[in-house]
Amino acid sequence: MAKSKKKTDNSSVIASNKKARHDFQISDTYEAGIELRGTEVKSIREGKINLRDAFCRIDKDEAWLYNCDIRPYDSASHEQHEPRRNRKLLLHRREIERMKALTEQKGATLVALKAYWKNRRVKIEIGVGKGKTHIDRRDDLKKQVQKREADREMAKFNRR
Repeated sequence: MAKSKKKTDNSSVIASNKKARHDFQISDTYEAGIELRGTEVKSIREGKINLRDAFCRIDKDEAWLYNCDIRPYDSASHEQHEPRRNRKLLLHRREIERMKALTEQKGATLVALKAYWKNRRVKIEIGVGKGKTHIDRRDDLKKQVQKREADREMAKFNRR
């Protein structure tokens, strides 16, 4: 008799920054590892991570994540981490250079989009984005409404 194999999902989303796609027009995305301490990993396993205000910067050819809020782990003994400390991102040199060149353009910034598990490691998806204006946001809403209406019409047509 063959053993039944468990199907495991190697990547699952821990937290996402929904407001980032609303406020920024994302052009490129990158996957980065993150340097964490033991209590931070345990806290992330409990889902206590917030990316709402998180952004990245390139300092001295290293990528850093700022304002990522990882709440302290409740069951930790005497050693705790700072919730909003700056964390180093792990990227290839070419990716860092490419991101640095893209952010030197006027109005471009690096935004943390989501955090997820990949092969038992925490990964951060970073997007290169430019801030949207009020008019851009209205255009996006109009496109969403038009798409929704078109989908409804197609659903009606397909039912017949």
